[in-house]
Amino acid sequence: MSFGGFMIDMDGTVYKGGNVIPGATDFIDFLIGQRIPFVFLTNNSTHARTFYYEKLRSMGFDIGIENVLTSNIATIRFILSERPGSRVYPVAADDVVQEMVQSGLDIVDSDPDIVLLTFDRTITYEKINAAYRFLMQGAELIATHPDDLCPAADGYDIDIGPFIRMFEQMCQTDAVVIGKPNRLMLEMAALEMGVDPSDTVMVGDRLYTDIRMAHDAGTASIMVLTGEASADDVVEGGTEPTYILDSVADIPELVMRERP
Repeated sequence: MSFGGFMIDMDGTVYKGGNVIPGATDFIDFLIGQRIPFVFLTNNSTHARTFYYEKLRSMGFDIGIENVLTSNIATIRFILSERPGSRVYPVAADDVVQEMVQSGLDIVDSDPDIVLLTFDRTITYEKINAAYRFLMQGAELIATHPDDLCPAADGYDIDIGPFIRMFEQMCQTDAVVIGKPNRLMLEMAALEMGVDPSDTVMVGDRLYTDIRMAHDAGTASIMVLTGEASADDVVEGGTEPTYILDSVADIPELVMRERP
């Protein structure tokens, strides 16, 4: 295995809530020292990309903003490329909406072509009902990611997945979901790193997003046991990672041992 470029999950992989996972900054320093490109991938669309960049920097990670790819950025790029000119009603926090505007999306509060669902901690009944009515009038439902739970310092919070299923059931529609495990995230990350998608390695703590994306794309993966999944889940889940490690702190030794 060449380990041409690393795609690295964030929540549950290099930090959990506000706490850095031991050895995570050393892992990134190792990649920089070995000149191995990397991109942090997160399905979390609660905030704009600058929030995650600044969070990682404050935790001691030596990165640039180009090292961060969020599901919101990926979804914006998808809409601009595949749904050009669409009018978009976002269910999102203010800074995420501002990121959409700055990126060139046509943001509206009436008669949209698309209802864009993010992980919105500021969600209200008014937003939910507006989205429902727009979808019933024919708008397309696009969601940034499918996660049911989001890691937090003291456990897990309800994520976007239940809301996707609610709108799909209530409006008899199928959502277009952009984030992991959609291989679009993998391809965008590979483009950011300048490597072939087949030469990438996904590092994450979730079987049904992180590891499944790599599995479906035919690329390598490393599951760490610092987040949601356990080793027993691999047996039950049927999506087997290339490697299972206790944490990202163990990856440098693996790379030095396995890299040609």
